[in-house]
Amino acid sequence: MGSSGFSWKLPDHPKLPKGKTIAVIVLDGWGEANPNEYNCIHNAETPTMDSLKKGAPEHWRLVRAHGKAVGLPTEDDMGNSEVGHNALGAGRIFAQGAKLVDLALESGKIFEGDGFNYIKESFETGTLHLIGLLSDGGVHSRLDQVQLLLKGASERGVKRIRLHILTDGRDVLDGSSVGFVETLENDLAKLREKGIDAKIASGGGRMNVTMDRYENDWSVVKRGWDAQVLGEAPFKFTSALEAVKTLRAAPKANDQYLPPFVIVDESGKSVGPIVDGDAVVTFNFRADRMTMLAKALEYEKFDNFDRVRFPKIRYAGMLEYDGELKLPRHYLVSPPEIDRTSGEYLVHNGVRTFACSETVKFGHVTFFWNGNRSGYFNADLEQYVEIPSDSGITFNEQPKMKAVEIAEKAKEAILSGKFDQIRVNLPNGDMVGHTGDIEATIVACKAADEAVKIILDAIQQVGGIYVVTADHGNAEDMVKRDKAGKPLLKDGKVQILTSHTLEPVPIAIGGPGLAPGVRFRNDVPTGGLANVAATVMNLHGFEAPSDYETTLIEVVDK
Repeated sequence: MGSSGFSWKLPDHPKLPKGKTIAVIVLDGWGEANPNEYNCIHNAETPTMDSLKKGAPEHWRLVRAHGKAVGLPTEDDMGNSEVGHNALGAGRIFAQGAKLVDLALESGKIFEGDGFNYIKESFETGTLHLIGLLSDGGVHSRLDQVQLLLKGASERGVKRIRLHILTDGRDVLDGSSVGFVETLENDLAKLREKGIDAKIASGGGRMNVTMDRYENDWSVVKRGWDAQVLGEAPFKFTSALEAVKTLRAAPKANDQYLPPFVIVDESGKSVGPIVDGDAVVTFNFRADRMTMLAKALEYEKFDNFDRVRFPKIRYAGMLEYDGELKLPRHYLVSPPEIDRTSGEYLVHNGVRTFACSETVKFGHVTFFWNGNRSGYFNADLEQYVEIPSDSGITFNEQPKMKAVEIAEKAKEAILSGKFDQIRVNLPNGDMVGHTGDIEATIVACKAADEAVKIILDAIQQVGGIYVVTADHGNAEDMVKRDKAGKPLLKDGKVQILTSHTLEPVPIAIGGPGLAPGVRFRNDVPTGGLANVAATVMNLHGFEAPSDYETTLIEVVDK
């Protein structure tokens, strides 16, 4: 015990035994929606997940995975894998991403913090560069936050601003880039009237320029670097609006994949390369697709591509993108302090833990689950296994991904008897759902279901317990809808939805080790992902800490 009287020791659960082997399975992008032709989960053969649903209401229910349930500002904010796994692991709801930034902008604290004061030192003689996703999607960034950042900087002495925009088309409608650029250009024109030299300097589509993740394809970041830092790109325009309109007119063009472009002056010279003495802010609040650029901007030693120049700049992220790497060193808004996660408690109470996924979601079942913290709590009691994801292809080309490999590793861990908790993430529904390929997503959902079966069969063999849930929706609704819920058409074709959804997600419990009389309570109707941690702790035979979101289960005498 520390001086504050704090103890990691969890009280025993009065009715539930310790020592059961528990599999915690997170299906990524697996929500619950009405059955129809755009519900890939419904249209896939998913006998295992279907059989779990028959356990309703005692052993199957829905939980909320978006909006305030995961710390986001409004009920219109779709969940994502980072905040979802934070909530699953932390057992409490922390203000997240956009909400943290909103609070800092609302209070003006963002402009008084160390991060802003650091970049402000460049305002007198240098240029302030803002790089990020131009979108109101609210998943990676929001245009209104960029507008407030521009306003705040302009009121605090900035003389020259350059924006490097990435078009979206993934979290918002394809084609919406044009309207966003128009809005931004209007704002910049007003700043110019006030004597601030403010312009868009470069751009490109998010999947083609800058926003790669998990070191999947560094050439994406290099294309961005060449445009943003070196002022070089295959396409040159005198205005960003002309750039986006022209590039969108190409056959099969899509906001996500626009090629890199730079804006040039009359003499053909780039208007905004990043040079010594400048300040740079990456304004995305979500980390996963900014981390690679952050490394390129910050690391002296760097060999992932030839940077040609490495300008001496003052760089800050909107948030800290990686708590373990302390990347970037400077940021405008401090992260939520997620302490005392369920993983840390359980390890302190002797629960031996195995966690596994493939590269694209490995961080979710470890780093994000553990409160944005890398590494083991206790290497003697934990083992984390990463299976390399396919690289160099889009996931609809191999929709089965590594689901079976993940399941086989989990099965091995379960049958080994060396672990009390076996935690996995099956990424298929989300990663393939993001491609918008309905046929491939149906294949992906079937593969995930088969993986769940492999794990449940192993749990059956050892007399264990399973908890099957998800982090947010995606594959269950693949079409954009109007306010009345009817599919949206464009040029006579339905518009495919590639983003996450606002749907609830299932949670199922069972297995031969589940004590008789354990069932879902009916007095937690608005339960969300954060309630899962206490539930899992109970199944391990412990009471959850008193400030955790309440458990979803009760034990009734049979």
